Amino acid sequence: MDRNQTGSNSKRSALGTSLQALAVIVAASSIQATEAAGQGSAPQAGQEVILVTGSTDGLGREVARRLGADGAHVIIHGRNRERGLAVVEEIEQGGGTARFYAADFGSVDQVRDFAETILEDYDRLDVLVNNAGIWVDDPERQLSDDGHELHFAVNYLSGFQLTHLLLPRLIESAPARIVNVASAAQQPIDFDDVMLTAGYDDSRAYAQSKLAQVMFTMDLAEELEGEGVAVNSLHPATLMNTTLVREIGVEPRSTVEEGAEAVVNLVRSEEVGTGEYYNGLRQARPDDQAFDEAARERLRELSRELTGIQ
Repeated sequence: MDRNQTGSNSKRSALGTSLQALAVIVAASSIQATEAAGQGSAPQAGQEVILVTGSTDGLGREVARRLGADGAHVIIHGRNRERGLAVVEEIEQGGGTARFYAADFGSVDQVRDFAETILEDYDRLDVLVNNAGIWVDDPERQLSDDGHELHFAVNYLSGFQLTHLLLPRLIESAPARIVNVASAAQQPIDFDDVMLTAGYDDSRAYAQSKLAQVMFTMDLAEELEGEGVAVNSLHPATLMNTTLVREIGVEPRSTVEEGAEAVVNLVRSEEVGTGEYYNGLRQARPDDQAFDEAARERLRELSRELTGIQ
């Protein structure tokens, strides 16, 4: 075999390899496009649209199921595609419509991409339920993709960022509602060490992230006055029988059904105002720091800095 023939075969081989690689890239792009567009059924004309974050398991799943059965199109969010599609299927089998979108709320970039996709796919958004949350039972401090303390990032910053990115659509869809699923476990934020680099404790990390949600709720309610968007937060129920509670080895004291009833109450009740904090079905008083306007301003400025929200 002469050199020219060898070169020709090599070129054909290289061309074949390139075409195969191109086919793989095209196929991968197609898969990514499908996932980015959401998986499930589209909303019907005029159907109410509700986004429930962290809705592939536990409280979020039960809330999504109830709202889907109540006639809303539910946007399911989580990290696990299999569980997400299972929730979609359950809602669809009951005659409802739903779509699943995957995003890791430990990443500012993924939250932004998720919000942009929702804005592209939906021309209305009636309700946003910021339910996604974690409790990492670990004595070692965990960080998000962006280097922030993980509880603060997932439980609070992601909801702050997502809400602001979706606000234009919520205002356009008014009357609309925002529900922030917080907790009665609240501790004041130490603004000298928000990321808990000294004296880290997982319980403290969780509790300050939950108080941050309440402070954000009160702040946003004032900001949206007159826009037709009600914003409220709540402690849904104490130690529900969720995966999170079981994983930290605590005996459940209530059920996700009880918690879901409290969340749906803030979504549906005509007697609910705005800027309020609820413990279950009743209005309650959060930690004193929530009423400190200077602390809320510091939290707001820090949150804008960390998420890039202007």
